[in-house]
Amino acid sequence: MSNKLCRWGILGSSGIARKNWQSIRNSGNGELVAVASRSEERALEYIRENQAQVPHPVEPRPIGGYQNMIESEDIDAIYIPLPTGLRKEYVIAAARAGKHVMCEKPCGTNADDLREMIAACEENGVQFMDGVMYLHSDRLPALREVLDDGDSVGDIKRIMNQFSFRAPDDFLQENIRMHSELEPLGCLGDLGWYNIGFSLWVMNYTMPQKVTGRMISQSGRSDSPGSVPLQFSGELIFDNNVTAGFYCSFETEHQQWANISGTKGYIQLRDFVLPFYGSTSAFEVNNAVFSIDKCRLHMEDHRRTVSVPEYSDSHATSQETKLFRDFGDLVLSGKVDAHWPEVSLKTQLVMDACLKSANNGGVEVEI
Repeated sequence: MSNKLCRWGILGSSGIARKNWQSIRNSGNGELVAVASRSEERALEYIRENQAQVPHPVEPRPIGGYQNMIESEDIDAIYIPLPTGLRKEYVIAAARAGKHVMCEKPCGTNADDLREMIAACEENGVQFMDGVMYLHSDRLPALREVLDDGDSVGDIKRIMNQFSFRAPDDFLQENIRMHSELEPLGCLGDLGWYNIGFSLWVMNYTMPQKVTGRMISQSGRSDSPGSVPLQFSGELIFDNNVTAGFYCSFETEHQQWANISGTKGYIQLRDFVLPFYGSTSAFEVNNAVFSIDKCRLHMEDHRRTVSVPEYSDSHATSQETKLFRDFGDLVLSGKVDAHWPEVSLKTQLVMDACLKSANNGGVEVEI
């Protein structure tokens, strides 16, 4: 690897950026140059808090004002974890300034906004990528190999997944994800993006023909102009009678499981978004056998575990570190990979359609 590094700026002082503060340090091909907040004082406070636990060799500098970071000449790529309602403006400004953009999810409030963001990146020759970490895990190539071997699963027929956490009262009353102007998509944007994205990945990004969605519950904090989804379920219908169902929620305790069922077997992932703590990332393949011998009925469990060496977090092999390493490699190569904005747009289009269905009584919406 070249000694040249991808020079990063973090635009905003959000909680998720603290995790990626460490990812940049561990990437091996990047350095964190600066953090911007609305005031230089807040940016410095944020830097000192993170530097005390995970020190960068050179302390990043604080920048007051987002536009000042965008105009900085010593920054190659900007990570943007701002609220979804604010993101479009700064993604487009960064792209026009020649900065590569990693954008938190959901990328836009709707697909039209995301198209504008992607177009700005394309016009200015910079990379766009969303911040979904599991897409960069070594587990996914291993999973694809099993899905494609013809025997472990056979023809895929059904995909199911759930991503949820039980939000405490202060979250429901104060968090930006409960404000319809800042995060209008609620749990669907925050969690459902992963649900939908995983099903699309399993299907090699073939788009569903139609979808349905159901708003199970919704609410908003006291200063929110409207409500946001709290519990949401959706159904994706593909060619050849393949279906994918998902559930996401701020009201159901931590779960992040996925099932892929086929004509010969099925695969189970217990932690498809955030790998459980440990040194490996794994999934289970089951080719159960059912037999009948007169009065005796036998159901045999034929289960095997497929694992890859990959630490769950806070490590150079973790999926969040690989996200930043992969992005840095693209920046340093001088090449733009159109796959990543395409993946984001497809996810957004399906999410928009699910929400449209839910807002219209669960009617089928064609993609």
